[in-house]
Amino acid sequence: MRKREFYISCTFVLIFLNVFSIKAEENHSEKAFNVKDVIFEHLTDSYSWELPFSHTHRLYLPVIVKDLNGKWHIFSSKHLDGGNTHKGFYIAQDGDNVHKIESVDEQGNKYRPLDFSITKNVLAILFAAIIILSVLLWDAHWYKKHPYKAPRRGVAMVEIVIDMLYYEIIKPILGEDARKFAPYILTLFFFILVANLLGQIVIFPGGVNLTGNISITLVLAFMTFIVINLFGTKEYWKEVFWPDVPLWLKFPIPIMPVIEVFGVITKPFALMIRLFANMLGGHIIALSLVSLIFLLGALGETVMGITTGVSVIFSLFMKLIDVMICFIQAFVFMMLTTVFISLARVKEHEHESKKEEQQSTEITE
Repeated sequence: MRKREFYISCTFVLIFLNVFSIKAEENHSEKAFNVKDVIFEHLTDSYSWELPFSHTHRLYLPVIVKDLNGKWHIFSSKHLDGGNTHKGFYIAQDGDNVHKIESVDEQGNKYRPLDFSITKNVLAILFAAIIILSVLLWDAHWYKKHPYKAPRRGVAMVEIVIDMLYYEIIKPILGEDARKFAPYILTLFFFILVANLLGQIVIFPGGVNLTGNISITLVLAFMTFIVINLFGTKEYWKEVFWPDVPLWLKFPIPIMPVIEVFGVITKPFALMIRLFANMLGGHIIALSLVSLIFLLGALGETVMGITTGVSVIFSLFMKLIDVMICFIQAFVFMMLTTVFISLARVKEHEHESKKEEQQSTEITE
């Protein structure tokens, strides 16, 4: 078993180095190797997807934009490859809209058209959704077909994960509200987990830095913000705008209400930054370690050989750490979301009982 894991890990690193070396050779053939350009090309969104083991073949995605005149344009991103302009649209190489589609109006002013293009990130989200739906619907189909049989292999593994999350995390925290919010919370967990793991695969259809993109984590955090505040109880909103503190902390200067409102905003903000920073940092470190091979290659074959060995070892170590972080970050996001929802679902009698417990504790002390 250990030999098999070792061979799989070595193959993974070799594929990683192979794909990265192709990009390095491409850069060397045109200009000096630029670490910043190579790393950010892997981390940022784009209108095409580099196919494995090739620097000349790409999967060109559909561009869907609307100009200032309200006219829609649909065409392949191949027309914009290499800095070309098509129907007045081009991919900006600098400025505020760098790597995004721009156009020029009749007065010669640059503007950003309404862009509904299928980018690399959008396609990766679709891949993640297809994988999640395939696994869970396959699980449900198996139970429908074998209602009285014990699950095995993949079906059993999925059941164990769902049971553990529901009965060990969601139900103890949310209580009677567990069934109401479990679908959303479990969807969050599986989406973040699959997106994280796809980002660790360096070749198509993986390699997309989805959860290391702050736009993605912003949407996830915003959805949690909506769920928390949309289903918040009266007692929750009372504690936000008129908390149980001395009057002078609420009137005439609303010190505590301002702090509570600030806390309502910072909770999802913390979710967004935590997931974004952890996943982005892992990708940057791994890519930087491999870049050392090509940066120090100019110093000679001996230096390059030593650097290659060290970089491969550290890259393998970082990849293993990143895989563990993929699970941890999905679990942490899910658990904190569950806790925040439970805080918003507090009932009046629960608040009173907690207050009585606190008073009895103070009297005892």
